Amino acid sequence: MKGTPPPFAFLLRHPAHFVALGFGAGLAPVAPGTFGTLVAIPLAFLLTRAGDAAYAVATAFLFAAGVWSSSVAGRNLRVPDHGSIVIDEVVAFLIVLYFTGLDPLRIVAAFLLFRLFDIVKLPPARAIDRHWHGGLGVMLDDLVAAGYALVVFALAVRARDALVAGS
Repeated sequence: MKGTPPPFAFLLRHPAHFVALGFGAGLAPVAPGTFGTLVAIPLAFLLTRAGDAAYAVATAFLFAAGVWSSSVAGRNLRVPDHGSIVIDEVVAFLIVLYFTGLDPLRIVAAFLLFRLFDIVKLPPARAIDRHWHGGLGVMLDDLVAAGYALVVFALAVRARDALVAGS
Protein backbone atom coordinates (compact mmCIF):
# COMPACT_ATOMS: atom_id res chain seq x y z
CA MET A 1 0.00 0.00 0.00
CA LYS A 2 1.23 3.46 -0.82
CA GLY A 3 1.32 5.41 2.47
CA THR A 4 0.19 4.48 5.95
CA PRO A 5 -3.56 4.33 6.65
CA PRO A 6 -4.93 7.66 7.85
CA PRO A 7 -6.82 7.91 11.15
CA PHE A 8 -10.62 7.72 11.20
CA ALA A 9 -10.79 11.48 11.83
CA PHE A 10 -9.28 12.07 8.36
CA LEU A 11 -12.34 10.40 6.79
CA LEU A 12 -14.66 12.97 8.36
CA ARG A 13 -12.45 16.04 7.98
CA HIS A 14 -13.57 16.82 4.41
CA PRO A 15 -16.34 15.46 2.13
CA ALA A 16 -13.68 14.62 -0.47
CA HIS A 17 -11.94 12.35 2.03
CA PHE A 18 -15.18 10.46 2.69
CA VAL A 19 -15.75 9.90 -1.04
CA ALA A 20 -12.12 9.15 -1.94
CA LEU A 21 -11.76 6.62 0.86
CA GLY A 22 -14.76 4.70 -0.47
CA PHE A 23 -17.10 5.85 2.29
CA GLY A 24 -14.74 4.35 4.86
CA ALA A 25 -13.60 1.16 3.09
CA GLY A 26 -10.18 2.70 2.43
CA LEU A 27 -9.47 2.69 6.16
CA ALA A 28 -9.20 -1.11 6.14
CA PRO A 29 -5.84 -1.99 7.73
CA VAL A 30 -5.08 -4.58 5.02
CA ALA A 31 -6.08 -4.73 1.35
CA PRO A 32 -8.08 -1.48 1.25
CA GLY A 33 -8.44 -1.82 -2.53
CA THR A 34 -10.18 -5.14 -2.05
CA PHE A 35 -12.55 -3.63 0.50
CA GLY A 36 -13.17 -0.68 -1.82
CA THR A 37 -14.03 -3.07 -4.64
CA LEU A 38 -16.55 -4.80 -2.37
CA VAL A 39 -18.34 -1.47 -1.79
CA ALA A 40 -19.42 -1.54 -5.44
CA ILE A 41 -21.49 -4.72 -5.00
CA PRO A 42 -24.37 -3.33 -2.89
CA LEU A 43 -24.23 -0.10 -4.90
CA ALA A 44 -24.64 -2.11 -8.11
CA PHE A 45 -27.70 -3.87 -6.70
CA LEU A 46 -29.25 -0.51 -5.79
CA LEU A 47 -28.41 1.10 -9.11
CA THR A 48 -29.69 -1.87 -11.11
CA ARG A 49 -33.09 -1.41 -9.50
CA ALA A 50 -33.08 2.22 -10.69
CA GLY A 51 -32.55 1.23 -14.33
CA ASP A 52 -29.79 1.47 -16.91
CA ALA A 53 -29.92 5.24 -17.37
CA ALA A 54 -29.73 5.90 -13.63
CA TYR A 55 -26.89 3.39 -13.31
CA ALA A 56 -24.94 5.14 -16.07
CA VAL A 57 -25.57 8.64 -14.71
CA ALA A 58 -24.69 7.63 -11.15
CA THR A 59 -21.51 5.91 -12.30
CA ALA A 60 -20.47 8.93 -14.39
CA PHE A 61 -21.19 11.19 -11.41
CA LEU A 62 -19.14 8.95 -9.11
CA PHE A 63 -16.29 8.98 -11.65
CA ALA A 64 -16.27 12.80 -11.68
CA ALA A 65 -16.55 12.89 -7.88
CA GLY A 66 -13.71 10.38 -7.74
CA VAL A 67 -11.43 12.58 -9.86
CA TRP A 68 -12.10 15.54 -7.57
CA SER A 69 -12.06 13.68 -4.25
CA SER A 70 -8.97 11.59 -4.93
CA SER A 71 -7.11 14.73 -5.97
CA VAL A 72 -8.05 16.49 -2.72
CA ALA A 73 -7.41 13.44 -0.52
CA GLY A 74 -4.11 12.64 -2.25
CA ARG A 75 -2.91 16.20 -1.73
CA ASN A 76 -3.94 16.15 1.94
CA LEU A 77 -2.33 12.73 2.49
CA ARG A 78 0.78 13.94 0.62
CA VAL A 79 0.66 10.82 -1.59
CA PRO A 80 -1.11 11.34 -4.94
CA ASP A 81 -2.40 7.76 -5.23
CA HIS A 82 -2.51 6.78 -1.56
CA GLY A 83 -3.54 3.17 -0.93
CA SER A 84 -6.49 4.32 1.15
CA ILE A 85 -8.01 6.10 -1.84
CA VAL A 86 -10.38 3.44 -3.17
CA ILE A 87 -13.11 5.35 -5.02
CA ASP A 88 -11.31 4.29 -8.20
CA GLU A 89 -11.97 0.63 -7.37
CA VAL A 90 -15.58 1.38 -6.50
CA VAL A 91 -16.30 3.12 -9.81
CA ALA A 92 -14.35 0.70 -11.98
CA PHE A 93 -16.01 -2.33 -10.43
CA LEU A 94 -19.44 -0.72 -10.82
CA ILE A 95 -18.69 -0.61 -14.53
CA VAL A 96 -17.59 -4.24 -14.54
CA LEU A 97 -20.74 -5.34 -12.70
CA TYR A 98 -22.96 -3.44 -15.11
CA PHE A 99 -21.71 -5.64 -17.95
CA THR A 100 -21.22 -8.95 -16.12
CA GLY A 101 -24.50 -8.97 -14.23
CA LEU A 102 -25.24 -9.66 -10.61
CA ASP A 103 -25.50 -13.43 -10.50
CA PRO A 104 -23.38 -14.48 -7.48
CA LEU A 105 -21.03 -16.65 -9.56
CA ARG A 106 -20.53 -13.84 -12.06
CA ILE A 107 -19.81 -11.37 -9.25
CA VAL A 108 -17.13 -13.68 -7.82
CA ALA A 109 -15.51 -14.26 -11.22
CA ALA A 110 -15.63 -10.56 -12.08
CA PHE A 111 -14.26 -9.63 -8.65
CA LEU A 112 -11.29 -11.99 -8.97
CA LEU A 113 -10.51 -10.84 -12.52
CA PHE A 114 -10.78 -7.14 -11.64
CA ARG A 115 -8.58 -7.45 -8.55
CA LEU A 116 -6.00 -9.43 -10.55
CA PHE A 117 -5.78 -6.81 -13.29
CA ASP A 118 -5.88 -3.93 -10.79
CA ILE A 119 -2.91 -5.41 -8.92
CA VAL A 120 -0.90 -6.54 -11.96
CA LYS A 121 -1.46 -3.28 -13.90
CA LEU A 122 -0.93 -4.38 -17.49
CA PRO A 123 -0.15 -1.67 -20.07
CA PRO A 124 -1.21 1.07 -20.18
CA ALA A 125 -2.40 0.92 -16.54
CA ARG A 126 1.14 0.83 -15.12
CA ALA A 127 2.20 3.86 -17.17
CA ILE A 128 -0.91 5.77 -16.08
CA ASP A 129 -0.25 4.82 -12.46
CA ARG A 130 3.37 5.99 -12.64
CA HIS A 131 3.08 9.12 -14.77
CA TRP A 132 -0.41 10.57 -14.33
CA HIS A 133 -0.55 12.16 -10.91
CA GLY A 134 -3.74 13.62 -9.55
CA GLY A 135 -7.35 12.56 -9.58
CA LEU A 136 -7.68 11.62 -13.23
CA GLY A 137 -4.66 9.33 -13.11
CA VAL A 138 -5.95 7.67 -9.95
CA MET A 139 -9.25 6.89 -11.66
CA LEU A 140 -7.99 5.90 -15.11
CA ASP A 141 -5.65 3.05 -14.26
CA ASP A 142 -8.57 1.22 -12.64
CA LEU A 143 -10.70 1.75 -15.74
CA VAL A 144 -7.97 -0.03 -17.71
CA ALA A 145 -8.08 -2.90 -15.20
CA ALA A 146 -11.87 -2.99 -15.59
CA GLY A 147 -11.46 -3.21 -19.37
CA TYR A 148 -9.06 -6.15 -19.09
CA ALA A 149 -11.39 -7.89 -16.63
CA LEU A 150 -14.35 -7.45 -18.95
CA VAL A 151 -12.49 -8.79 -21.99
CA VAL A 152 -11.31 -11.89 -20.13
CA PHE A 153 -14.77 -12.38 -18.61
CA ALA A 154 -16.39 -12.16 -22.05
CA LEU A 155 -13.88 -14.62 -23.51
CA ALA A 156 -14.55 -17.05 -20.65
CA VAL A 157 -18.32 -16.81 -21.22
CA ARG A 158 -17.84 -17.43 -24.95
CA ALA A 159 -15.58 -20.42 -24.26
CA ARG A 160 -18.11 -21.86 -21.80
CA ASP A 161 -20.95 -21.39 -24.28
CA ALA A 162 -18.92 -23.10 -27.02
CA LEU A 163 -18.18 -26.03 -24.74
CA VAL A 164 -21.82 -26.36 -23.71
CA ALA A 165 -22.99 -26.15 -27.34
CA GLY A 166 -20.42 -28.76 -28.36
CA SER A 167 -21.50 -31.34 -25.79
